[in-house]
Amino acid sequence: MTTTLDSPSLHEATAPDTDIIARATALIPLIEKHAEATSAQRKVVPEVLDALEAAGLLKIMVPQRLGGLGANLRTMMESVAEIGHGDGSTAWAAALLNVCTWFSTTFSDRAQEEMFGADPDAHASGIFSPPLKSERVDGGYLVSGRWGYASGSFAATWATLGIALDVPEGQDPRALALIPATAWRIEPTWFVAGMKGSGSDTIVIEDHFVPDHRIQSFADMVEGRFATSHKPDEQNANMAFIPVASLVLVAAQLGLARHALDVTLAKLPPKNIAYTYYTNARNSPTHQVAVAEAASRFDQAELLMRRAAADIDGAAAGRVQLERGTRARVRMDTGVIAELVKEGIDGLMTANGASSFADANVLSRIWRDAEIAGRHALVMPELGKEARGRLLLGADEPLTIDV
Repeated sequence: MTTTLDSPSLHEATAPDTDIIARATALIPLIEKHAEATSAQRKVVPEVLDALEAAGLLKIMVPQRLGGLGANLRTMMESVAEIGHGDGSTAWAAALLNVCTWFSTTFSDRAQEEMFGADPDAHASGIFSPPLKSERVDGGYLVSGRWGYASGSFAATWATLGIALDVPEGQDPRALALIPATAWRIEPTWFVAGMKGSGSDTIVIEDHFVPDHRIQSFADMVEGRFATSHKPDEQNANMAFIPVASLVLVAAQLGLARHALDVTLAKLPPKNIAYTYYTNARNSPTHQVAVAEAASRFDQAELLMRRAAADIDGAAAGRVQLERGTRARVRMDTGVIAELVKEGIDGLMTANGASSFADANVLSRIWRDAEIAGRHALVMPELGKEARGRLLLGADEPLTIDV
């Protein structure tokens, strides 16, 4: 299905909450001020984390009954993009904390009460990959393992982590388990070229018991069969799992694009173009075209995000499962958004010259962050294109990825 905004109620369900987004916009100067410190400390600094928390920007899609803002996906995407306008690492951590905390709200009511009842400010990070050990025991599973790339884990009080269920052969064994931070430790492993401050370290667990009510099968989540009892009365309890999980991974990149273009428009126009007669880049056709092409790519990325968010929010508002073909398109468009942002930033780096790559130049950090973000497994463009192409052509073999 493709959403059409032809009724006031549907428009309201898919429209962004501008007041919430404005909270993120207001924090851009603070986030940008501490961006270098966030990278150096390998996690979002307390001043910024506290400000995000106070503004409610780490629980954007969590229902109000659990202390969240209860806003839709579009609002979360726009808010995280604004955070990314200040710093990519901060936005990446915020995106993952938001989406994994939303995952938590789809678990059983008992699990939700255990997480949010004791701590209304609870946050979750998460990783889908399976553990080293997942043993069925009475009432649940005994779990041990290492979950790498746990972005935002430094600020999480819980985690939604992949485990393997004991199921008959031929059934999908994958599941997500809701596990408190008291059961795990963080091992510093995130030493990379970009997104340095996202805190994407490794969660380590040794023989922790997870009760059945804190487990959801991956297959049920993919098909919208969430354990929560609140699906009839909460829009976000009906959002499509994989489309949301993938789309959020490009929110930070949209912010990086906005920042890169702003820096370029502020600094490039008066720049002298070496080895030419152009004393100002503003008069150089080469630079005019380069900036225009980058801006157009960024526009395309924004439009694709808005369409995807409208489809997801619209289906959720209608309490229907997003159609499989649309889910595949969202997965593909997620990768295309990342491609468009990377290509646009590359063009701006060339237009701004070799000095763009200096450590002291903010464009260098923006470029490195975009290069890292665009390589997340759920963002890989070719996989999304393959999934959509299989469905469009009616391939004999089933899909090889989740949509």
